[in-house]
Amino acid sequence: MPASQKPTACLALADGTLFYGKGFGATGQTVAELVFNTAMTGYQEIMTDPSYAGQIVTFTFPHIGNVGVTPEDDETGEPVAAGMVVKWDPTEPSNWRATGDLIDWLAQKGRIGVGGIDTRRLTRAIRQQGAPHVALAHNPDGVFDIEALVAQARAWKGLVGLDLAKDVTCAQSYRWNEKRWAWPEGYTTRQGDGLRVVAIDYGAKRNILRCLASAGCDVTVLPATATAEDVLALNPEGVFLSNGPGDPAATGTYAVPMIEGVLKADLPLFGICLGHQMLALALGAKTVKMNHGHHGANHPVKDMTTGKVEITSMNHGFTVDSQTLPKGVSETHVSLFDGSNCGIAVDGKPVFSVQYHPEASPGPQDSYYLFERFAAAMRERRAA
Repeated sequence: MPASQKPTACLALADGTLFYGKGFGATGQTVAELVFNTAMTGYQEIMTDPSYAGQIVTFTFPHIGNVGVTPEDDETGEPVAAGMVVKWDPTEPSNWRATGDLIDWLAQKGRIGVGGIDTRRLTRAIRQQGAPHVALAHNPDGVFDIEALVAQARAWKGLVGLDLAKDVTCAQSYRWNEKRWAWPEGYTTRQGDGLRVVAIDYGAKRNILRCLASAGCDVTVLPATATAEDVLALNPEGVFLSNGPGDPAATGTYAVPMIEGVLKADLPLFGICLGHQMLALALGAKTVKMNHGHHGANHPVKDMTTGKVEITSMNHGFTVDSQTLPKGVSETHVSLFDGSNCGIAVDGKPVFSVQYHPEASPGPQDSYYLFERFAAAMRERRAA
């Protein structure tokens, strides 16, 4: 085989299955859980979503790289996903907002990519067998120690029992006032006094914070390990629980006591993704690991309170077990793909959460009402 055609990347699954392709981005190797994402857009947002810590993403949509990259689309400062797997080599960027191309960006950020992979076959394997543990290696020389790669994949302990929120949370508190992107101004800042919100950062996406600011919130972000005393000392009018990675039960060891303390203060509370799972745990429910999770921007979710169906973006490998919801907690949203829980609310109180990502706007505005509901609850409490 000519050197130009020699594979320069290898994806080794724990069961010994091997996929060879063309490496791009950073060189080296990494070990993680492999998931697939069905979204047709947003690869940069996906790679920088802290919820993907400990995971390599297979993109089922083949045209990855076509809009380049721009700092405006980063959901956090640096990519968090361990790597990416694509069908075709990333294409040249063709978008007026692009400030760089994907391959260079991945190399600068230390993330490995591999193209030329049969992503349909790989996706079927993930659906049928569950999200596998894998080792991904990129070597321009095309030399790989296959036995070592498979051994590394088998030795990786996985996400169950793993608290990753501490790895991706902010180091210290900060304020946020940037609002959602809008044509033609782009990002603007919220002015004047706002509703005082404390957001707990388990791996918060910037666009969630922008949505809170656009809804009129003056947001103070605290690290994942903040206590109820830390939160209440800021005299918030509402508390927000962010998305994040890892096993919710592991993060819950320190997050649940904080949430229980906030619930006693009878404040409006809103959670998204991991924040949804944290709230469920604090209320007495349980979470379970899913076979391959939900990762995509086309997930239909039914609002059980209105009968409406929202097209949502999801990214989670664990789910709330609706059978364990205690009395006084209602299931408000359900996935129409598999019937899994996608939302809860405390009866008679402004305390609610959803599993999906309303800030990702795949609908595009199907779910923005959740931020407005949170803000309305705080205004009602202020007026009382």
